[in-house]
Amino acid sequence: MALNSSKWLDFPYDAYSYADDELENNWDRLHLGDAEPWPDSPEIQQAWRHYHQGEFAKAYTLANKIGLQAHVVANKACGMYANHLEKDDKHREAMYADIVTRAEAAAEKNPDNVNAWYFQGFALGRLSQLISIMAALKKGYGGKIKTALENTLELEPAHAEAHIALGLYHAEVIDKIGKFIGSMTYGASEDISLEHFQQALALTPDSPVAHMEYGNGLYLLYGDKRIDDVSQAYVDASECEPFEAMEILDRQQALAELE
Repeated sequence: MALNSSKWLDFPYDAYSYADDELENNWDRLHLGDAEPWPDSPEIQQAWRHYHQGEFAKAYTLANKIGLQAHVVANKACGMYANHLEKDDKHREAMYADIVTRAEAAAEKNPDNVNAWYFQGFALGRLSQLISIMAALKKGYGGKIKTALENTLELEPAHAEAHIALGLYHAEVIDKIGKFIGSMTYGASEDISLEHFQQALALTPDSPVAHMEYGNGLYLLYGDKRIDDVSQAYVDASECEPFEAMEILDRQQALAELE
């Protein structure tokens, strides 16, 4: 059952318009991070227009009206709203749970759907950050996150956002329980974490979130020992030219970290 998005906040910045052919003309750049293919359905195209323009509630509502074939845009709209604009943790928790349910249903229907796996890992990862990494590991989320993201990359090795999420997974496990136990229990590795971040940056060098999460990952792994590199990653994120609503929000988050 879809969430009630009628009270979602408006996007607080000026966003881009991708009317008519502009969406398809810019699709490859807009979806460089998630490798989502161009949809044939005009209705799904319209849901993506809403999403890229920051109209997250409209994108989510339309996608749910369309049904499970629009699961990716529904989950991305819900996820970006929860990440950046929702203030209530209980509401955010419900949003991430909604994403997991929809993504699991999509993966069950089509196990080869790349973003059905990705959004399971993404949402469980965000939910873990919300309830605490230790609580999430006790609930068994760690293995589910790792499996979902590894499945994503097995299907699409150039999925930059999955590389980011998997880099964070390794870094967060190491941060919370240490290198040795993290490696033995959850397969976490400092080297693998850094490799995933570097892959993401190579695939999407102009993406604010790639630089931002690289900085976050460095801080989880090294703390103040590499604070200059962390700060530089945030600077790099803040200097990326945003191309759509999500990138505007990611860039604003980087700017906030630098204040």
